[in-house]
Amino acid sequence: MKKVMKIKSLNLLTAVVLTASGLPINHAVAQMDMAGDVGPQHHKMSQMQGGSAPANARDPHAYSDGFTLTEGPYAQSGPRQLKLADEHAFWAVMGNRFEYLEDSESTTYDLQAWYGVTFDRFVVKAEGDIKDGALEESSTDLLWGHALNANFDTQFGIRFDQYKEGKGRQWLALGVQGLAPYWFELDVTAYLDDGGRTALSAEAEYELLMTQRLILQPRAELNIYGRDDSDNGIGSGLSDMSLGLRLRYEFNRQFAPYIGVEQSNTFGDTADYRQADGESRSETQASIGLRFWF
Repeated sequence: MKKVMKIKSLNLLTAVVLTASGLPINHAVAQMDMAGDVGPQHHKMSQMQGGSAPANARDPHAYSDGFTLTEGPYAQSGPRQLKLADEHAFWAVMGNRFEYLEDSESTTYDLQAWYGVTFDRFVVKAEGDIKDGALEESSTDLLWGHALNANFDTQFGIRFDQYKEGKGRQWLALGVQGLAPYWFELDVTAYLDDGGRTALSAEAEYELLMTQRLILQPRAELNIYGRDDSDNGIGSGLSDMSLGLRLRYEFNRQFAPYIGVEQSNTFGDTADYRQADGESRSETQASIGLRFWF
């Protein structure tokens, strides 16, 4: 009893000193009162805090007295009423490139669409070249995407290649797409066709904000094949690579016209095929286009 009175007297003296000095005392006094409370109840609380958690500590229904979304007096009849954002299905269509190339007098499109939830979604990628009102060649991927982590999705599916003058190909596709460190957008996919051919496609983009609306976008793309494909003028190894630079103005995020320049190079047997057809091994073209999404 004397010990408790001595502690309380010391707390009172300390409070007087702190008040005279103009310092806040509420928190300090509360801590000292707790330190002075050495009774059985305090000892019991210390034991509870240091003890092990109950077996159902991670169970959200363990503290709801049996009430759930589907059971209890507050549950609504019919289909489930409450859904989180990652349980809803959303969709989007992105036109990354839709441009006219001046020298070749052709139009290039690069579109991507998806439908699904946060972790799983159906993805369509479509690229192609249009000249003189006809589709010269195209590539379409039908993929199922699953979130690998916060930045990347794994993608699995099939790809269809079509050529105006050549032979169509069908591929099994497996790849990853997402945002790499330092804000590089990457899209890397490996392919295997029914004849044993293999291919690898890689694309990288980066956005430099000159202002909040004026954006400079470097872009690089390359394709590698494991076997010659003489029907379509494709050689094994590094087949082709493109380096582009586009400057766009975003009137809003959904509508952004741009101008650009892109250099395309072919290598190895692919370059030989092009030269045999009377085409250049490499070319540089100016473009004007539109980037959009909805």
